This record gives sequence, structure tokens and C-alpha cells, in this order.
Amino acid sequence: MKIIANIPDTGKKRIVIAGGGFAGLKLAKTLRKSNFQVVLLDKNNYHQFQPLFYQVATAGLEPSAISFPLRKIFQEQKDIHFRVASLEKVDAENRTITTDIGELSYDYLVLAIGARTNFFGNQNLRRHAISMKSLSEAINLRNTILDNFEKALNEPDPEIAARLLNIVIVGGGPTGVELAGALAEMKSYILPKDYPELDFTKMQIHLLEASPKVLNGYSEKSSAKGKEYLERLGVKVLLDTYVKDYDGQQAELANGETLHTETLIWAAGVRGNEVPGLRPEAFGRGSRLIVDEFNRLKENPHIFVIGDLALMATEDYPNGHPQVATVAIQQAGNLAKNFLRLAKNEPLKPYKYFHKGALATVGRNLAVADLPGIRFTGFIAWMLWLIVHLMEILGVKNRLFVFINWAWSYFTYDQSLRLMIRPRGKEEEEGELVA
Repeated sequence: MKIIANIPDTGKKRIVIAGGGFAGLKLAKTLRKSNFQVVLLDKNNYHQFQPLFYQVATAGLEPSAISFPLRKIFQEQKDIHFRVASLEKVDAENRTITTDIGELSYDYLVLAIGARTNFFGNQNLRRHAISMKSLSEAINLRNTILDNFEKALNEPDPEIAARLLNIVIVGGGPTGVELAGALAEMKSYILPKDYPELDFTKMQIHLLEASPKVLNGYSEKSSAKGKEYLERLGVKVLLDTYVKDYDGQQAELANGETLHTETLIWAAGVRGNEVPGLRPEAFGRGSRLIVDEFNRLKENPHIFVIGDLALMATEDYPNGHPQVATVAIQQAGNLAKNFLRLAKNEPLKPYKYFHKGALATVGRNLAVADLPGIRFTGFIAWMLWLIVHLMEILGVKNRLFVFINWAWSYFTYDQSLRLMIRPRGKEEEEGELVA
């Protein structure tokens, strides 16, 4: 296996960070002026802002508005090297990793490759349901939804047309709730203008949640308010409801009922991404890697895990911390300081989660906010959600574009991003040339 090229041996200790999400990027940025050589690996050449994937999927934002080139962040940083690569194997004994572009040695390895959709072993759901854990999947969902509307427009059979219009979302967490609200507003304000020939009173949006409430983990007040907002927008919320199977046209529920839809969106769970080479006992609940209070892989002082992949059991969080951006960013910040302590042979500082609160938006002027010591809903919560998310987006230009899109949508009840952009096959292109 070849060695990854053009990464010099400078004599400095090398920290290899696998994953350029919230955790990996925060760690690399914090170590910019340290005395370490940092190598950041990611399968994409950009950072993607996951909390707004649903707005890409519902044509509210362009993909480029919530993406930022990783190389641009580290321009003129001579001790930070970035490579587009996928992690294939970890050799902890020899302190090397194997990627699809070659091997690389490390002094310290940080695994921040996040999580993937968990279909709980159901192969039919894996095959037919649509997930939304990446920017490309969000674009695929947008294409699927718009394509189904186009098909419904030309479908003479009313039952098939209704199946094309209906949307089922599985998972009542923030992603499912925000997606359901956005789709409900599209149904009310936008789609009837685009497709005046269709009867959108026949379009149903179902949100299915296996637990007794949506926004599980939020306060009872916020959960109840979130459900109220969804139902006000016309979403049919089904609690204590499991999906047993799905064949691409019909969702079979555990209670024996069926829902007819060609668009089933799976937002019901995640599991840690695979890390070949590590011992099976290193993994815990949800395929997450078990770490100590310093985010260090147990029994391996040279490997650290942060973000969604890390499973740190504490008194307050016996099953691990929530798999949210706040935890990832805080863990990365603490680990960066610990690397500096390691360089000075100082004792490490344990990670302690500081819960800043939780926000979720359901629709225009409709949101919930659970902050330490205070909870509120409605317009003020919605404004706070807008400000917080706008400030977290990378790049001044991206923030400006997002703000303009949000302002335009708010005042016009419309947006002009409903484009089906898909790669064409070679045969299709050749046929066009012949024609």
C-alpha cells in the first residue's frame, strides 16, 4: 500500500483527524497555532451544515449555501494538511491508518466520522426509504419529491396520484418535525401555485414517532407545543407508531394499518459509522466507540473519539451524550486543550457537557426553545432559532445568501429553488447528440 503523498515528516507530533464535520473541523481549527502537525481527512472537500439539510430537501436553500470548502479554511496554514479520503482501516498496534488513497502513520488519531442512518436491520426500509444524513441525500430527496409531483400531474389513476403526493416521515425528533413543518408550508403556500391542476387537499403528510411524544428529550411543554404546531399546519402526527415494513408503495405499521406513499423519509435513528480494525469490544450501544472522560478510546492512549461516534457514559448520560452538534463542538474544544496539555506533560481535563439548550422550528413564526431555566415558544423562539443557525453557518457570503433566501421566502411566501438537478447517463447524452 502506498503512503499518502506530500505530507512531510517535520519532526512534530502528528495528529490525524478523520472527519471534517462539526467535531473534526472545530478540533483542526483550534489546533492551527499549536506545535502539532495536523492532517484532516474527509470523504468530501467541504464542510456541510447538517441542521439545514431539510431546507435543501424542501427547496428552501441551495446546497452551496450551507457548504464551505475545507481547503479555504486552512489556507496558509503550513502545518495543517487536508486530503479527500475515506478511512478504511485502523491499525492501532502500529499507529497507522489505511485510506482509499494510501496509508498514513500517526502519533495521535482522532475519529470524528460521525454516524449513519440506522434502519435497525430492515432491508426493505434500507432499499426503499429515503434518508437525509448528507447533502447529496438531501438533494436526492428534493429531486424525488418534485419528480413525484410531476408524475402525479400526469397520472390518470387517482389512487396512484394520491400515493405520489402523500409523504410519510418516520421519526419525530428535530429533523422529522422541522421537515414535516417545511413540507406542510410548501403544500399550503407554494405547490398549489406550481401545480394548479392538482388537488392538494388529497395530499397527506404523516409524521410517525415510536415514542409517546415528538421532540423526545425536550420539555413536556415544548413537545406538546411542537405537536400542536404540526397539527395546525395539517400534519397528521401518529405517536407510539412503528413502521414494520415498506415496499416502496405501502408502509405497513406495527398496529396493522397501512399508509400508501411513494415517499417515505427515514429520520428515526442513527448508528456510528464503521471503523474496521478496532476490536469488537471497543464498540458499545449504537455502534459507538466507548471512550473515557477524556474522549480517549479505552485501553488505547493514542486514539481519541469525538462527536456522534463517541460513547461516553456518565451519571447524567448513562447511554452517552446526545448526538448533536453542540456536544461535538464542545468535545473538540476540550480535546484541543488536552492535546496542548499532553505536549506539556500536564494532566488531562475531563469533558463535561454544558447543555446550552435546544431549539426546533416547525414553521413560519412557530418554534420551541428549551433554554437553561427558561422555555418559550412562538415568534420569539423562531427568531432565536433563525439567529443561532445563521451565526453557525461558515462563511460571510453563505450567511448573506441564507439570510436573503429566508427574507425572500418570508415576505413572498415563495422561493425559486425548486430545481430537479440530476446527472445524466452517457447513453442519454449520446442520444441527445445524435438527435
